[in-house]
Amino acid sequence: MDPADELVVVRCQLGERDAFGPLIARWHRPVTTFVAGMVGAGPRAEDLVQDVWVRVLRSLPRLNDPAVFPAWLFTLARRVVLDDLRRTYRRPSIDDGADPDGPATGDSEADVARLLGRVDLDRALATLGADDREAVVLFHLLDLPIDDVAAIAGVPPGTVKSRLHRARRRLRDHLDDQGAPR
Repeated sequence: MDPADELVVVRCQLGERDAFGPLIARWHRPVTTFVAGMVGAGPRAEDLVQDVWVRVLRSLPRLNDPAVFPAWLFTLARRVVLDDLRRTYRRPSIDDGADPDGPATGDSEADVARLLGRVDLDRALATLGADDREAVVLFHLLDLPIDDVAAIAGVPPGTVKSRLHRARRRLRDHLDDQGAPR
């Protein structure tokens, strides 16, 4: 994290109201991208993003290390989204099983970017389970490293890799079902 960002976090923790604006300006778009990637764009996502910022404001004084703010922020955003999904569906949609079909071919980061570029992003992401969608959004759309995605999701890095692999395969299947050329 940029030392200037850390300073803004510390200023917010000390109660400087003027520091919260730059913090939101820096992180609002990535949080919005994450939330919209998880629940789709629209009023629901906007409401959830607001909930994230309310929780940040309330919880920031308890953050011990300003350097971990990005991971802390996305962990908090993840909780807001999962709480919403649980309320909406009355059960969490967790799919931690291994890939029964084995490895798929051509599942590089470039393939995922190319695949997502050919279809409506919201519709494609909606075909994924919540855990797989979260991994794709954090890793591919927000460009976070595997270790950070693992810390946010509270799982080992190997699990994140499995989720990404499974998500890529499902996105390819979705494209095939839609008749998209490869």
